[in-house]
Order: sequence, then C-alpha cells, then structure tokens
Amino acid sequence: MAKGQWATLLGGMCFGIIWMSSQAVMPAVIGRAIDLGIADKDTGELLKWAGVLFAIGLVQAASGIVRHRFAVTNWLIAAYRTVQLVTRQTVRLGGALPRQVSTGEVVAIGTSDLSHLGQLMDVSARFAGAVVSFVLVSVILLQTSVTLGLVVLIGVPVLMLGVAPILGPLQRRSAHQRHLMGQLANTASDIVGGLRVLRGIGGEQVFHDRYRRESQTTRAAGVQVARLQSVLDALQVLLPGLFVVVVVWIGARYAVDGTITPGELVAFYGYSAFLMIPLRTATEYANKIIRARVAAVRVCRVLALEPDVHEPVEAAPSPPVGSDLYDARTGLLVRHGLLTAVVSEQPDESAALADRLGMAAAPVDGRLDEDVRLGDVPLTALSPVEVRHRIVVSDTGALFFSGRLGDRLDVTGGGDVAAALETASAGDILDALPEGLDTQVAERGRSFSGGQRQRLVLARALATDPEILVLVEPTSAVDAHTEARIASRLRRHRAGRTTVVTSSSPLMLDAADRVAFLRDGRIVATGTHAELLETDADYRLVVTRESADLTEVGR
Repeated sequence: MAKGQWATLLGGMCFGIIWMSSQAVMPAVIGRAIDLGIADKDTGELLKWAGVLFAIGLVQAASGIVRHRFAVTNWLIAAYRTVQLVTRQTVRLGGALPRQVSTGEVVAIGTSDLSHLGQLMDVSARFAGAVVSFVLVSVILLQTSVTLGLVVLIGVPVLMLGVAPILGPLQRRSAHQRHLMGQLANTASDIVGGLRVLRGIGGEQVFHDRYRRESQTTRAAGVQVARLQSVLDALQVLLPGLFVVVVVWIGARYAVDGTITPGELVAFYGYSAFLMIPLRTATEYANKIIRARVAAVRVCRVLALEPDVHEPVEAAPSPPVGSDLYDARTGLLVRHGLLTAVVSEQPDESAALADRLGMAAAPVDGRLDEDVRLGDVPLTALSPVEVRHRIVVSDTGALFFSGRLGDRLDVTGGGDVAAALETASAGDILDALPEGLDTQVAERGRSFSGGQRQRLVLARALATDPEILVLVEPTSAVDAHTEARIASRLRRHRAGRTTVVTSSSPLMLDAADRVAFLRDGRIVATGTHAELLETDADYRLVVTRESADLTEVGR
C-alpha cells in the first residue's frame, strides 16, 4: 500500500519534518534572544532574533497546513484503495467468495480495517518529523552540554523499550477482537438477510439471544484491548514526563553552577516541553502499526483467495453459435433454440446442475467439473469471460444493488428493458412507482416484496439476452395467474434461443418444449410434460404433489 502511494507519503514526511523541525529550533532561537538581546540589553539583537522567530513561526504554520493536507490525503488513499482492492477481488472471485469467506469478514474490512490502515498512513508524516526533530534536538543539546545530549540520545530509546512489552499482548488481543467483530458482523448479516423467514417461524428471539451473546463476547474482548490501550496511553504521558523532569533538573543544576547561560536554561525548558511531542508520536506510531498490521493480515487473507475458475493456459476455439449444451455427469442435453425444463424432487439437485451449466459450481477435489460441454468443447477449456457472456445463470439468491432501477435492470447498457418487464409480468411494479425506471432501489432491493423482487430479477436476466439463459425456480414466489403469464411469455420472448428452467410447476413445465426428469443425479426421463405425466409414475408424483400444494395455497 505504501509503495502505491509513495509520492504523497514522501510529501507528507517532508512537510512533517519541516513542521516539527521548526518547533524544535524555536527554544534555541528564544535562548539566543534572551542572551544576546535581553541579557546584553541589545535592542538590535533582540529585534533580529524576534524576526527570526517570527519567520520560523510562519514556516511552521505553512508546513503544518500542507502536512495535514498530505496526512488526510494519505488516509483517504489508503482507505479507499483498500475498498477498491477488496471490491476487485470480490468481482474476481464471483460465486467462490461466499464459499471461502464469510460476509461478516468482508463487512468488517469495510468498517474497521480500512480505518486502521488509513491511520497508519496518516501518522507516518508526523513520525518522520518526530525522528528528525529528535536527532536535531540531540545535536543542539550536545553542542551545549554533552551530558544533556547523551541523556536525550540514550533516554529516548530506553523509553521506547519500556513500552515494548505491552505491544505484543496488545497485538494479540486486537487480533482476537477483530476476529470476533467479523463473526458478529456475519451474524448480523444472516439475521438481516433472513428476517422474514425468522418472523415466519418465530425464530427472532433465538437469533436475538445469539446475537446478544456474541456481542457481549466481542464487547469483553474490546474491554481487554482497552485495558492494555489505557496502560499504553498512560505510559505515553508518564514516561516522557519523567524524562522531561530529568532533563529540566540537569539543566537547572548546570544553570546554578554557571555552566550554561540563562538563555540556554530557558531553551532547556523549551526542549523539555517539546520532547513530549516526538516521544508521544513515536509511541502512537507503534500503536497504529499494531492495529494496522492486524487489519492488513485480514485484508491479505481475502486478497489471497483464488477463484474457482481460471483462464485456461490456451483457450480452445469458440464453439459456433447455436451449439447444444451437454452435461455428461447427469446426461442432460440442452438443444439449441428450445425451452428445456429440469424437474427434480430435490430442488438443490437441480440448482446444482444449473450452477454446473454456467461453470459456477464449487470445484470437486480441487478441480472444476469438465463434464459440461458447449458443442464439443468443455466449458473449462474456454475463457471464463466468454462463458459468462454466452451462458447466464440467474438463481433464487440473485439480489439488487442499490441505485437507479433502470440501471439495475439493464446491466449491459443495451438491453430491451420494456420487453423484459413485459415477459416477467412486472409492468404493474413499474406502474406503481412514481418515478418509474428512475426510482432508487434500496439495498438488496428490500423496498420490493419477495414476488416483486423475483420478477424484477427475472426481467434483469432477460434483458441481458444471452445465447443460453439458465433460470433457477424463476416463479417460485409468484401466484398461479402471474406464473401462467410468465410461462407463456417466456417461450415467445426466448424463441430461437436456448433457455433452461429448473422448476416443478406444471404451468412452467407445460410451456416447455422439452422436460428432463432428474433423479439421484441422473436424467432418467425426457419428453414433453404431458408425455411424462402418462409414462413416468415418479415424475407424476413430483409434479402432482406440487399441484396439490398450489391448490392448498389457493384455498
């Protein structure tokens, strides 16, 4: 991260050095004004050194403003570059992300980790100034008194060593707290995502109690971090304070003995007060490094994840448009230009098949399924970009990002949104919105009901107009009348293009050109809906049970 923003970091450090060095030389200038101007009663010298002091003050003020601007810039660059990197990695991982890392972990990166990384970049400018000003003060003191110079040069590292024993435990406790925060954010995400279901089964109180227990555990971990942090903060005041007392005491003894002048004594007092700044900045920097390192480890774990799908070493030639899609594992053959329905007693089984058809399934034994072919070419031999362009899978977990509705529906920028909304029977949704397609969609589309959201997701998939469209239970949340309209319109809308629908609804199956019955991982029967009803008892059992459920819902 620092390498990527070295220019602004270097700028901040340069102005941080000028800013703090200006403060470091002020006591020396004041001491000269006292000795040469006041003590010697020389007005000219007094005015000269007063002018020098004024000029240094202007330099300090100007450099302080620029340093602060660089510090804020460094904070923002680090924080938002972290967001960019994690977002880019999220897109790169695609469907593999939720299988490899929890939602809460990603949320915690965006809420706390990026702040810690930004704070480290922020304090770097002041830390550089602290180091240089410490050396500058040491040189000035050595020229005045070798003893005082050595006290500063040796005492500051000793003070830092006094803080060191706390840093290790603080890092471990911070890492533990960060882990718990990720788990807590994940629990909150699960509760929000499944709130309607929880209400339906009366499970709100159970998850409420669980969240309360986890939040209390996280709070206790935070208290443990705060205890060490409070000790560190106290030492940041105590140790530099003791050090200043020693420097002032030695300087006062030298003044009494006549070894140093009154002006040099005043300068020593000034240095004693000033040394608090670089010392506290150094301990603050150590503290920020600990927190940023914990955050960086978590971010790097996400950035180190690998997607399930990689570019082949040498991509195979693209199959011609109009090729059939075939899954050797199940025996499913999807003919070009037809609407094919897949029926299974276990919806998860047909959903897994849909994922395989779009090369979105999890790898088995570390390898992707090579059984799915487009024409004669395995999908794994093609570029993932080409597969995603030609085969679009829309499943029941598809959601909306917040933003303008028209943009959320037309993700390619050239889709026929009006026709897609008509096919998805979603025109009534648009009519009910005062701003139409300009309506702002809430996060996850929560401003829409479940049935509305499902129809809009279907419209979005249709608007992409891919060569092959795979729909997983696209009408599971709508009523029978709406489902009948969608089924008839879908066939017309996708005429001449390949469409696969996983469903056990008779209304959708009756509209399909071809129905494939999936049982125990294999296609055991194919035909039209009417043919399979007559010839396959197991198929009839699955479909008629769905019919009975629909009748019961209608009552």
